Amino acid sequence: MNSVQRGSFLTLHYRLAGPDGADIINTFDDKPATLSMGTGELAPAMEARLVGLAEGTRTTFELAAGEAFGERNPELLQRVKRGLLDELGDPDEQYHVGDVVQFPTPDGQGAYAGVVREVGHESLLFDFNHPLAGQPVTFEVHLIGVL
Repeated sequence: MNSVQRGSFLTLHYRLAGPDGADIINTFDDKPATLSMGTGELAPAMEARLVGLAEGTRTTFELAAGEAFGERNPELLQRVKRGLLDELGDPDEQYHVGDVVQFPTPDGQGAYAGVVREVGHESLLFDFNHPLAGQPVTFEVHLIGVL
């Protein structure tokens, strides 16, 4: 029976739940996920829990606050001027607290997201931390196949 190694290709069902127990991702009622270990598809702390597990294993891990997605970083709270938002997007866009806004990376090849925390007349405060940064999470997994 195969066990998970760095670089393994996995077919699995998994569930990630936040501190309130609500599902963030759950593949158990749908098609299983496929992923390659070490490519960043899962947080490093979650991948580390999988290494050494045998194909067919079903288990649950509790990851401490900040372990899965890092601690909250106050430097990732940034004010963005409305003029820049108008330039990057729709000048008629109406923003509300809780909205998730996509921003292009400096090289224009990708994007990253920020959550609106405050809406002001001249600028908006965005939180660029991962939504689960500083939070404990539950990671349940059923390893269907390991290559």
